[in-house]
Amino acid sequence: MRNPVLLLYIWSVYCCFPAGSLTTLRPQGSLRDEHHKPTRVPATVKPSVSFNVRTSMDPEHEGCNLSLGDNQLLEDCGFNMTAKTFFIIHGWTMSGMLEKWLHKLVSALQTREKDANVVVVDWLPLAHQLYIDAVNNTRVVGQKVAGMLDWLQEKEDFSLGNVHLIGYSLGAHVAGYTGNFVKGTVGRITGLDPAGPMFEGADISRRLSPDDADFVDVLHTYTLSFGLSIGIRMPVGHIDIYPNGGDFQPGCGFNDVLGSIAYGTITEVVKCEHERAVHLFVDSLVNQDKPSFAFQCTDSNRFKKGICLSCRKNRCNSIGYNTKKMRKKRNSKMYLKTRAGMPFRVYHYQMKVHIFSYKNSGDIQPTFYITLYGSNADSQNMPLEVVDKIGLNATNTFLVYTEEDLGDLLKLRLTWEGISNSWYNLWNEFRSYLSQPSNPSRELHVRRIRVKSGETQRKCCVWKTHTPAVDPGELSRKNLMHSETGGTLQLGINCSPSMEQHPTRAAECSHQCWVEEVLEGRGLETEGAEEGLVLPWIAGHNG
Repeated sequence: MRNPVLLLYIWSVYCCFPAGSLTTLRPQGSLRDEHHKPTRVPATVKPSVSFNVRTSMDPEHEGCNLSLGDNQLLEDCGFNMTAKTFFIIHGWTMSGMLEKWLHKLVSALQTREKDANVVVVDWLPLAHQLYIDAVNNTRVVGQKVAGMLDWLQEKEDFSLGNVHLIGYSLGAHVAGYTGNFVKGTVGRITGLDPAGPMFEGADISRRLSPDDADFVDVLHTYTLSFGLSIGIRMPVGHIDIYPNGGDFQPGCGFNDVLGSIAYGTITEVVKCEHERAVHLFVDSLVNQDKPSFAFQCTDSNRFKKGICLSCRKNRCNSIGYNTKKMRKKRNSKMYLKTRAGMPFRVYHYQMKVHIFSYKNSGDIQPTFYITLYGSNADSQNMPLEVVDKIGLNATNTFLVYTEEDLGDLLKLRLTWEGISNSWYNLWNEFRSYLSQPSNPSRELHVRRIRVKSGETQRKCCVWKTHTPAVDPGELSRKNLMHSETGGTLQLGINCSPSMEQHPTRAAECSHQCWVEEVLEGRGLETEGAEEGLVLPWIAGHNG
C-alpha cells in the first residue's frame, strides 16, 4: 500500500501547487510591478471578474450581476445603500467552479442579516490557472473590487464602513489588495485561512495586513499539516485565531485520510483543514446560542499547557462573525479547541494541581485523569495532557475541554496511574530506592486543586472543611481509594461567584484553594507529613 502521507505531499505540490514546494514558493518579482502582465482571459467568454448580488437563498438562483457605472442595474438588483454589504471572495480553484461552501456562507449571511447586500466576487477565469499565475492575478482582482467600491461610494448613503470583505485562501489576499487600493477605509476584512505559499514572510504591501481595513480578523486552520503549510502561518490581522493550534483539525485526522484515499477522494482530504475556517465562520452565523471563544496566548504550546485561559484586559474573544474589535490590538494570536462538526463550540477548563513528593522529580512521571461532575452533565474520564513533564513540588497547569455544557461544577474525580512496567523504569525505580534514606515516604501529596472555566471565568476549588460529611465543597477520608496501580481522589468543589458580584469571596477562592486534610495511604507513613491529599506512589505497575 502506498504511503498516504507521501501521496498527500505529491498531490499537494504537483497538483494543487504545480510550481513547486509550498514552503519555498516565492514570486519572481513584486506583485506591484507595473510591468506585470496578468493572465489574459478572452472577454467574449466571460468577464474576468464579476459581481453577483445574491437575491435568493436558492443556490441554483443566478442572482444579479452588477456592472460598473450602470446605475439602473444597481437599482434593479435591489442594492440597499444603507445596509451592510458583504463581499465574498473565493480562492484558487482546480475545478473552475464555485465550491459548495460558498452557497452555505451566502445562505448563513442572508439568514443572519436579512437586509444586507451579499455580493459574490467571481474571479474564476483568473483563479482557475497555475497557482503562481493565480497568485499574481490577486492584485488585478483587488483593484477591480476597489474600483467597484469607489463607484458605490459616489452614491448617497453608501458607507465604506458598512463593507465587510470575506476572503478565503487566495481570496483573503484579494481582500487585502482591495483595502489597499480603495479610496478610504473598509470597515472589516475577515481572512479565512489566507493562502501561505508566496505570501509567507512577504511585505505587507503584497499580502493581507492590519492596514487594509479598520478591523482585520483571521482564522488559521491549515498551517502545519503533514509538514506543508497551505494556509499562512504568520499573523496577518489585528486578531489572528488558531483553532486547535492552527494545524490538525478534528475530523480531518489520519483515519479520515486513509478512508478518503480508499475511495479516491483525496481532494476532499486536502481541503478538509483548509476549508474548516469557512465552516467555523458559518457556524458563528447559524449557531448564535453556542458561540466559540478563543484566548490570547503567545504560542500553541503554552495554550496546550492550560496557561492562557484569561479574559482579563480583552484576552478572550468570540470567533467568526461575532469577533469583536479590540482597541490597540495588532497581530494578537488567540487559540481554542473545537469539535469535529457544527456546532464547533467546546467548553475549556484550566486545571491547577499542586503536587508534592519526597521522591526525586526525575523518578516520577505519573499519569493523571480527571472527571468533572456538573449540574447539567458529567464529563468523560479525561487525561491531563502533559506537554513537557509533571512538575513535582510545584503547581502544574493543564487544559481540558468538554463537548457538553456541564453547568455548575459540583465535584471532581482525580485518578492517578503508575508508569509502565518496563525494564528501564524498573531499573530507575531500583536505583532510586538504593539512593533513598531508610523508610522514605512513598507517596504523592495533592496540596491544591483549582478548576477555572474559560467560558464563564468562574474559579472552582476545594474549600477548608473539618466536617466528615461528603457534600459539595467538602472532602472526606472516605473519598480516597487506593490500589496497586495508583489512587483515586473524589471530592466536592465550590465555585466562586463572579468577581463583579462578590469580589471578596471570589478572591478567597483564588487564594485559599488549599486541601488541608491528610489522607492516609495504605501502609504508608503520614505522621508528621505536611498537610495535603496523599496518593500512594507504587511504580512499575500499569493502570
